[in-house]
Amino acid sequence: MTALLSVQRISKTFQKKIKALDNVSLEVKQGEFVALLGPSGCGKTTLLATLGGFLKPDAGSVFIDGKDVTNLPPHQRTLNTVFQNYALFPHMTVMGNVSYGPLRAGLKKSEALGRALEALNMVGLEHLAESYPAQMSGGQRQRVALARAIVNRPKLLLLDEPLSSLDLKLRKRMQFELKALQIKLGISFIFVTHDQEEAMAMADRIVVMSQGRIKQIGSGDEIYKRPNSRFVEEFIGDANLLACDAMNDQLKLACCDYVVGEKNNKTNLLPIAMIRPENIILEREATANSVQASVKDVVSIGSYTTIYLDLNGTTLEARRIGANDLNVCAGDILNVQFNKKHIHLLEV
Repeated sequence: MTALLSVQRISKTFQKKIKALDNVSLEVKQGEFVALLGPSGCGKTTLLATLGGFLKPDAGSVFIDGKDVTNLPPHQRTLNTVFQNYALFPHMTVMGNVSYGPLRAGLKKSEALGRALEALNMVGLEHLAESYPAQMSGGQRQRVALARAIVNRPKLLLLDEPLSSLDLKLRKRMQFELKALQIKLGISFIFVTHDQEEAMAMADRIVVMSQGRIKQIGSGDEIYKRPNSRFVEEFIGDANLLACDAMNDQLKLACCDYVVGEKNNKTNLLPIAMIRPENIILEREATANSVQASVKDVVSIGSYTTIYLDLNGTTLEARRIGANDLNVCAGDILNVQFNKKHIHLLEV
């Protein structure tokens, strides 16, 4: 399938020394939801602005539907952008805001109003068509911004952290509604966020960025379970990073001699073993393959409990769903088991 969006080796430098984008390439398919994820300053917003035509790259090209749009202004690209602050006209009603684009594009007033009403129906705000932005909640204003963005039926929608100003409960609900709307419309979404959980909840693919470069592209499950670098592992979720030792042709955890794989004889570098907290097995009773560890601390937040352990001088973080079902406290001794299929080796 031909990519709807093709970004080819684009770079952007500010003030002759700050490299915001460094040789970035990316393809997005029709109907795909892609999240640009990374810490502040990683280049994700610069990339979005370059796709939208608000910034011109120093090098490289941007293609939409096979057409080179690198030098075209935003209004000549078959896309639209939802900004972080929504950028609504405060003096216009909701209907005025949403119908503004079609009217400016030259549609007759009746057709423009019809399209605007259709868009408002899609986001569930037709009953507030005559309200003003100041009279609305943050979630409602966000929906107005979405309606205004989709009313011109773009092939691609760019979203610059549109949920960041909402409270946590509303943000979670809007994640679900936004994903459902994207599936209903069949429009490709490129969504900028610094929130790992948000990206994993919504996106078909996640693009992890750091220092102007793409570090890894994959589904949330792939990136969480098989990060390709220490940066991706540390940025996506929590994990235990354990040193490895070599014994003959085998790799073992340095803290307990558990075998995690075969030694790579082509390099003398030893990998780091990554184990997610939820994949550490804890039991009161010892088994043939378990090792003993002492409990350092127990933190319960209701939905899950985190248990910090000391395993021969190495701190482990284990996580169990729900309350403290093992009824443990600091100083207790627990038996730890590992499952090799949940251990991922990271090259140093």
